[in-house]
Amino acid sequence: MDRRAKRELMGRLECDAQRICARFSLRYRVLEPERANVKRRYGVCFSDGTIRIRLNHAATKRPLKYSSLVNTLCHELAHLRHFNHGVRFQAFYGQILEWARREGIYRPGPAPRPAESVPIERDAPQPSRSSSRRRPDELRPEKKRSASRQLELFG
Repeated sequence: MDRRAKRELMGRLECDAQRICARFSLRYRVLEPERANVKRRYGVCFSDGTIRIRLNHAATKRPLKYSSLVNTLCHELAHLRHFNHGVRFQAFYGQILEWARREGIYRPGPAPRPAESVPIERDAPQPSRSSSRRRPDELRPEKKRSASRQLELFG
């Protein structure tokens, strides 16, 4: 992403952050892009009100979807009121995200497909429920769908 595109993207995020903050009486010090060498998080909120958002996927380096950036922004803005991941934080984050969705700021991708769209092999032998260990190739279909949904959100 070139400097101009990054500046425009951050300007759009800044406008959305200001709308959210006005609605929920929040204040942050600065909103800035995360450093390129940070790999373990999508965003961070510091106690001084600095918020950093990762703009590119850590592995592919491709720009993240705007909906993913807004989701991360809402998460970090919720930390301005609750500097933890407790129950009150989760509830407040949910309120912010829902309001952003209603306002058209947060527009996630299409809803997950219904369960019947994933074929189920009825004749295949099923692993024993008593087995506490599974090989990676025995992942349940819902786990595979969950992983692909995460890639869809942040890919």
